[in-house]
Amino acid sequence: MRKLPWALFANAANAAFGQLTVFGAVFVLFLNALGLSKTSIGLLFSLFPFFGLTALFTAPVVARFGYKRTYQTFWGLRKLVAAGLLLTPWVLTTFGGQAAAWYVGACVAVFAMFRAIGETGYYPWAQEFIPAGVRGKFTAAENMLVTLASLAAVGVAGYVIAHTEGLTGFMALIAVGVVFGLISVWGSGHLPGGAPVPRERAQQAGLGRLAGPLRDRDFRLYLFGASLVTLAWNPLGSFLPLFMQEQAGLTSSQVVWLEMGGLTAGLLAAYVWGWAADRYGSKPVMLTGLFLISLVPILWLIMPRFTAMSAYAALAIAFLRGLVGLGWSIGSTRLLFVNLVPPDQKSAYMAVNYAWMGAVGGVSQALGGRLLDLTAGVSGKLLFITLDPYSVLFVAGIGLPVLAGLLLRRIRTDSRFSMAEFAGMFLQGNPLLAAGSLIRYGRARDEQAAVSVTERLGQARSRLTVEELLEALADPRFNVRFEAVLALARMPADARVAEALANVLAGEEPALSVVAAWALGRLGDERGVPALRAALSDSPYRSVQAHSARALGTLEDAGSTALLLERFERESDHGLRMAYAAALGKLGETQAVGPLLAFLRTRRDPSARKELALTLARL
Repeated sequence: MRKLPWALFANAANAAFGQLTVFGAVFVLFLNALGLSKTSIGLLFSLFPFFGLTALFTAPVVARFGYKRTYQTFWGLRKLVAAGLLLTPWVLTTFGGQAAAWYVGACVAVFAMFRAIGETGYYPWAQEFIPAGVRGKFTAAENMLVTLASLAAVGVAGYVIAHTEGLTGFMALIAVGVVFGLISVWGSGHLPGGAPVPRERAQQAGLGRLAGPLRDRDFRLYLFGASLVTLAWNPLGSFLPLFMQEQAGLTSSQVVWLEMGGLTAGLLAAYVWGWAADRYGSKPVMLTGLFLISLVPILWLIMPRFTAMSAYAALAIAFLRGLVGLGWSIGSTRLLFVNLVPPDQKSAYMAVNYAWMGAVGGVSQALGGRLLDLTAGVSGKLLFITLDPYSVLFVAGIGLPVLAGLLLRRIRTDSRFSMAEFAGMFLQGNPLLAAGSLIRYGRARDEQAAVSVTERLGQARSRLTVEELLEALADPRFNVRFEAVLALARMPADARVAEALANVLAGEEPALSVVAAWALGRLGDERGVPALRAALSDSPYRSVQAHSARALGTLEDAGSTALLLERFERESDHGLRMAYAAALGKLGETQAVGPLLAFLRTRRDPSARKELALTLARL
């Protein structure tokens, strides 16, 4: 745990390297400036995932050499290859544009090969040094720092491109990016684990052992579902900058700065998605993010083009994409590392995953670029939608994630929440008050502050706060526990809430049991009936019996009517008789009219007489 900040530092530095060299909008615009066709750009980008197939052959050697040593060696080599791009202007002026294109292609190919070998070592290593219990939160923290680094890099890149001409700005950005890349390699050296494994264990990742993961039903479903998402969104991620430039009318600097919208949204949403994945499970978070991100291409299809509003609309859509896209990213990553990959078979599973997704990713990039060239002449209008070469990619971005969701929802996990239940938590009550209260809950130190924030957790009436309220029930301070029971009474119907209140009701603190009985009645959840019946019959405390009777009446539990009537007629305690009488009135038990009239004649307290009169009026 103490070493994890080094992973965050290394990944943040690597993010700056990626944005300034071969993974951001800067590189797409650089290739476009060299005069490459979309087919050629797609083929170049396909090299990155295609080289992932090497994992099938290199995994045993990587395991034997050591995951950490492999990662650092080849991650460092790829930075030096990226530095080779700085010779592009010289190749261009000396040998011409065609030679420059081939030179860049050769650099990308070697870079992709070194990257693939390095990542073959990284993923098993990462499963080792990141504890499963904080995987979601770590991914969220990583996304936040990576986003900050990317925001800074994109901001600088947009400024540089806007104030330079030709390839000069691109070369300056690549040079700075290489420096950050080398810093990233240095930072990763401080992380633990990743030692070489014995030859016998290393052979588990050999070709003969890779069939095992493919026999895993849930792992296969994951691969197929993730493949559909990759086919839809990889080309969109690569060619969206060109769409914004060619079809929406944005300038090159605006296209680069557009990424800041998505990065800012990711910064705001990352921790929420990571926190939710750790708390509610990978699957509901993944499916919710997948559904939401499939709606984004609809906005690209209908956005205004070549107007003063185009840049603002594009920025708003980028912000929304960043807000929801992390749900899929964090949820699916956590599902893979925590739920699907057995730690003792991580080499084989990760090799298959990396190779499979590499092949699919390569096909998606090559296919996307070729498709754009084939549909270069598409134009027109369909109702309010403008048709262009990119429309086919947008339609795929809508449909394929939906199909992926149908596959992925069949994966068996330990999450007790469905996607609908998870998404519903953000629609019930006041999610903003819930979020603020959750932050304050973690900071409450003295008893008064703890009681106050517990009250606010209940006022939110959101299922997002249930875990904290259940935790407050175990607080050593009585007043906090008392307030937690009151707060739980405000919650929407939830099996965990009913069970927790039932446990308090059956406990040995009558002051809390009384309030728990009242809370179960206020909830209106029939799951509380068995506990209330048991308390009515077995509790040694008259106050608990009385409140249980009133709660059963509130819940209109007809099955308790006979017992309540029998107890009312033979009970001598006036307080208990009042509770039984109120319950019988709500249950509509007309046989109680005579005994109730007789009881009314004996009462002198004005409040009691009014309550009995109301009970009779109900009957």
